[in-house]
Amino acid sequence: MKTDELERYARHIVLREIGGTGQQKLRNARVLVIGAGGLGSPVLMYLAAAGVGVMGVVDDDIVSLSNLQRQVLHSTESVGMPKVTSAVEAIARINPHVTIEPHQIRITAENAVDIVTNYDLVMDGSDNFDTRYLINEVCVNLNKPLISAAMSQWEGQISLYDPTNGGPCYACVFPQRPADGLAPSCAEAGVMGALAGVMGSMMAGEAIKNITGAGEGLRGQMLIFDALYGETRKFKLTANTDCPICSHLS
Repeated sequence: MKTDELERYARHIVLREIGGTGQQKLRNARVLVIGAGGLGSPVLMYLAAAGVGVMGVVDDDIVSLSNLQRQVLHSTESVGMPKVTSAVEAIARINPHVTIEPHQIRITAENAVDIVTNYDLVMDGSDNFDTRYLINEVCVNLNKPLISAAMSQWEGQISLYDPTNGGPCYACVFPQRPADGLAPSCAEAGVMGALAGVMGSMMAGEAIKNITGAGEGLRGQMLIFDALYGETRKFKLTANTDCPICSHLS
């Protein structure tokens, strides 16, 4: 690493669990972030600040004024701009050593494999079940670990789905999408803006641990954060031996 990089990442390097070896792993990592919105914003910002070498970002949306209450990657001047373009500009300001690969498209069954295959770790910050199930299936088939979070109103959840290494996949935990009306979108139900920062930062922390091997990740566990009452809960998840997506791995 160059002298300025050693200074930039000094607070990581002095951590026993990361050190120079872990920081080099971050530098060599390729991480894909699905969505440059409420969750994707802090994920991209903190992983850029952490020195992740290459980050892909997938989003086909443009920045709107209603995004700015929680999507802190973007600014008022970004309104009307493609989110991936705004993301590239913002991350360049945070860390010039990071390479950003923008994908200004909606991830679909036709392009998902081609996109995901180029990365080591996938971060799902999408806002709909169709995309979550698709990303999960592609990650299972490509043996890619998946960190996924979701939020609504005052509550968020996060887990690491990694059936290749013994954990459940997303479909094990959520075998069926909720009935209409039971899981309204943020536009319908609302969301407290800072909750996106909390959950996205948790996702970034899980990614840093997964890449460096530090600590214990959330494989086989789900963490629930209730911002309204300041409570966290964590419980174990188990793989479904009949899961149509990942049971062939067992």
